[in-house]
Amino acid sequence: MSSINCLRTAKAPLQTFASVSRFRDSSNSVFAKKSSPSFVTLRVVSSMAYEKELDAAKKAASLAARLCQKVQKALLQSDVQSKSDKSPVTVADYGSQAVVSLVLERELSSEPFSLVAEEDSADLRKDGSEDILERITKLVNDTLATEHLPPKATDSTTLSTDDLLRAIDCGTSEGGPNGRHWVLDPIDGTKGFLRGDQYAVALGLLEEGKVVLGVLACPNLPLASIAGGNKNKNSSSSSDETIGCLFFATIGSGTYMQPLDSNSEPVRVHVSSVENPEEASFFESFEGAHSLHDLSSSIANKLGVKAPPVRIDSQAKYGALSRGDGAIYLRFPHKGYREKIWDHVAGAIVVTEAGGIVTDAGGKPLDFSKGKYLDLDTGIIVANEKLMPLLLKAVRDSIAEQEKASSSSL
Repeated sequence: MSSINCLRTAKAPLQTFASVSRFRDSSNSVFAKKSSPSFVTLRVVSSMAYEKELDAAKKAASLAARLCQKVQKALLQSDVQSKSDKSPVTVADYGSQAVVSLVLERELSSEPFSLVAEEDSADLRKDGSEDILERITKLVNDTLATEHLPPKATDSTTLSTDDLLRAIDCGTSEGGPNGRHWVLDPIDGTKGFLRGDQYAVALGLLEEGKVVLGVLACPNLPLASIAGGNKNKNSSSSSDETIGCLFFATIGSGTYMQPLDSNSEPVRVHVSSVENPEEASFFESFEGAHSLHDLSSSIANKLGVKAPPVRIDSQAKYGALSRGDGAIYLRFPHKGYREKIWDHVAGAIVVTEAGGIVTDAGGKPLDFSKGKYLDLDTGIIVANEKLMPLLLKAVRDSIAEQEKASSSSL
């Protein structure tokens, strides 16, 4: 492969679609009257414009997940590196990003292409990285060989290491409010991946700063519900239980789920319809470093939630919520941490198109138009329309109590 073009300017015109603010009121919170029939019709018609993009995204995420599965099954100590922020990076992170970049660029070669992604090739270009670079290149070549992709006249049969580095670095776009930008977390939940637990290949599409498409490939998530227990570990005792889910959504068309490694017809999914918070269960991050579990516990107590939290890694939580496995998701990062858009873009539309609401702790919808980072009030909360008002109140009260306790201890 002699050339990889990822420098096309992403200035595609905004497709006509209705605002994602169907639950907002004049104060920009998430409560307003439901959509009119004409509003819904507009959204459904507009979503047809993303059919080609959705097909490409599903193919890209599924192939990347296939590569990740292969690595996880035979994880070698040499596969794990450490980035400057000390989070683990594996050959699967780099390989997954390269696969998605290459598939999208080939499948959508006539369209502007901009990719905002987590990884870059800087560490792979350093002295001493030759062996791991060769291994990643072979993994990507082997993975692409399993799927027919539209050929290019300039393509050779295999990627070189230089091709691979360029493909990874296609993900260095800054995003922003203008044009079209793909957003990728090649392995969301890297620590879960390394433990053999939950992770996701999370791919979304922004148009003029709004999320219009999302795909979550969750290789270790059972097709059956994980409600009622901590199923972070891929430890099914049933030999015939299907493991591996693909969730996808486009604006106005709902959310669907199908087996990851199957051509089975997708089924439409919906968030939990629970109205009584005492009957609700909630998800939170498995890693305590990713979220303030004590704050989540305080909120759950105020709501009267009786079930213990279900702690799983990655945006697999969003997928599980979209099909009603739980009713609430709470994420409160430690002070000073800034959320990245690739950790939430795909998951947010998967949940909202399934009937859920995703906001920050102040009740404002997530704004993905500011570049790589989210500007949030304290954290992220997810629930259905019925539970959200109660949840917001519990969140605000709990935060106020913690702030008061903190100030009084000074």
